[in-house]
Amino acid sequence: MARCSPPLLRRLFCRAAKSASAAGAGAGGTSKKNIVFLGSPQVAASVLETLLVASESPDSSFQVSAVVTQPPAAKNRGRKLMPSAVAQLALDRGFPGDLIFTPERAGEEAFLSDLKEVRPELCITAAYGNILPQRFLDIPPYGTVNIHPSLLPLYRGAAPVQRALQDGVEETGVSLAYTVRALDAGPVIASEKFAVDEYIKAPELLAILFNLGSKLLLHELPSILDGTAKEKAKPQDDSKITHAPKLNSDESWLSFNQEAKLLHNKVRAFAGWPGTRAKLQLVNQNGEPDVLEIKVISTKACASCDKTGDGNEVLFSGNSLLIPCGGSSCLEVVELQLPGKKVTTARDFWNEHTGNTRTYTKSGPKPVSES
Repeated sequence: MARCSPPLLRRLFCRAAKSASAAGAGAGGTSKKNIVFLGSPQVAASVLETLLVASESPDSSFQVSAVVTQPPAAKNRGRKLMPSAVAQLALDRGFPGDLIFTPERAGEEAFLSDLKEVRPELCITAAYGNILPQRFLDIPPYGTVNIHPSLLPLYRGAAPVQRALQDGVEETGVSLAYTVRALDAGPVIASEKFAVDEYIKAPELLAILFNLGSKLLLHELPSILDGTAKEKAKPQDDSKITHAPKLNSDESWLSFNQEAKLLHNKVRAFAGWPGTRAKLQLVNQNGEPDVLEIKVISTKACASCDKTGDGNEVLFSGNSLLIPCGGSSCLEVVELQLPGKKVTTARDFWNEHTGNTRTYTKSGPKPVSES
């Protein structure tokens, strides 16, 4: 476990917490409750920022007493170990380094011992990325509450936003739910719906939903911290469960025998990581083929192709590459990227790579198992 927790600093923190609680006591003798936040990526960092700002209010009923996040990971070409977005935000905000815990697993004895010393009354998770064992869940008396970017029990799992977009949903949302041992199965405290347009991509939708989740959390925190939220929380209807399994890179290939709408939804869902890939075949005036692998960035879907071609030929119209797909539909590729190159518009790609003596045809993807 990568942490720095000298006994002296830990003891000083405990004393400081008591002093802060005493100083923050109101007329009724109440004190700020300790909250521990668990999260890792940038969307979770935005939640932590919201909590830290709210905790600094004179009338706040809580304080963020510790942060738990994924260990530093190798990033970029230099493979330098870098802290998670949550850890970086906490450090930038002057949060004590010895109170930023980075266990490999949340069940580690040393970590659980450190967590108990912080005496959390509530834990809040947002895209933490680690399974929480029962020994962890037993520590905070007010439980552990998760911000989950779906309308539970829909899309339980690691990739709720991506799988919802892949399915082409017109509505999704965010839920606050108590964490139990079963994945995303705890009682729901509150939820908020969000209308999904046909062009929004996963990174943008994730940010929106976690922003909504932050506001929902602040609204519900008083009832969570006084225990009444447990009374109003509703069990999930298991008959309506859908699952959102983790994405993998083998799914990133586009198969043009599918209808364009399905491919367009996949491009939106897989934006960011792992992205979507396809192959085009460039044929020169001598009939010699040259296969290009592209990353598809932005698309539109047409129910039917009104341009003439031989059924495989990729055409250009307006600002898009027109790729014939299943069911006589057509995928309009607006932006794309070649390996090692920057993202480019379809128009610039077409002008650079084609001429009177060249044509494109679609090429089948590498054989993969379709989900």
